[in-house]
Amino acid sequence: MNIPYKPLLPQTEQPIVIIGASGIVKDAHLPAYEMAGFKVFGITNRTISKAYDLQKQFKIDHVFESVADAVKNAPSNAVYDITVLPDQYIEILEQLPDGAAVLIQKPMGNDLAQAREIVEVCERKNLVAAINFQLRFASFVSAARYLIDQGIIGELYDLEFKVTVNTPWELFPLIKEHPRLEILFHSVHYIDCIRSFLGNPKSVLAKTAKHPLKKLSSSRSTIILDYGEDKHVVINTNHDHHFGPKHEESYIKWEGTKGAVKAKMGLLMNYPDGLPDVFEYALPKKDNENEYEWTEVKLEGSWFPEAFIGAMSNLMRYKEGSDSVLSASVQDVLGTMKVVEACYASSKNGGISFDEV
Repeated sequence: MNIPYKPLLPQTEQPIVIIGASGIVKDAHLPAYEMAGFKVFGITNRTISKAYDLQKQFKIDHVFESVADAVKNAPSNAVYDITVLPDQYIEILEQLPDGAAVLIQKPMGNDLAQAREIVEVCERKNLVAAINFQLRFASFVSAARYLIDQGIIGELYDLEFKVTVNTPWELFPLIKEHPRLEILFHSVHYIDCIRSFLGNPKSVLAKTAKHPLKKLSSSRSTIILDYGEDKHVVINTNHDHHFGPKHEESYIKWEGTKGAVKAKMGLLMNYPDGLPDVFEYALPKKDNENEYEWTEVKLEGSWFPEAFIGAMSNLMRYKEGSDSVLSASVQDVLGTMKVVEACYASSKNGGISFDEV
């Protein structure tokens, strides 16, 4: 079976101006843009030396001393790529030209109130604004979306994310101390991906937990999203599995009335080196519809860095008019942030007390 999964690229050149020079820019944004042949016009960062380092490594045309300087010198059709922490989003968005295209790093704010403020600024300035939820564009997610959209595995009734890994949070010092670590900065990807398949849930049940030996606000979560009586949608994450690779897990599983899909997300295992992804689908055998046969499909690319091509391509194509839908628009992602907020409210409020039963 031929499964189309690679993103369509823009038909016009739209130079990129990157605001921020963190590790994710070095490891994902710039390598992805290089693969796709996107032109990076310039970069700026508060610690300007980091911007110069990336300029040398990736042959970026310009380094700007400030956001204002970047905007002043950018081409009129520039796409702005904001890669800083959420606290800085509003200040930067206010400085962009009205009507500009902008890709904003996830999450969309530290909480729902900030998310709503970001949407307000983008709408007031008529920005073509999307959030960089690039998991939507990972090769294994795009391939699964094709099988589901074409009705090949039937009606989707079970969707599961399972992550049992040892995450080295020390590689992310800027977010390690955040009071909303696990759901806001990690499981938010899965929440957003689920919404891209099923829309907004009816309700949310969640519990996020600390580790007794770590100074992290949270590192493990269980999230149940209610999409009605015939659907089971769950996220289980454990970033503290430091007992070796034998029983590590990292996968997405979609089950439908006609078949199933399972994608191993190798990136998260043995991080940051990662392991290969594995994409498989199950359909009934031709000679016996009661038995299923799993087929593995070799896909090119992974979540990092290749999925970053899809996120930026969709924004550029929407801006030029060749895509009719901006997949992760700030308006759509407001729904993701509402689910995140519901998760924290559910975790705080707790379940039914044992003594009350």
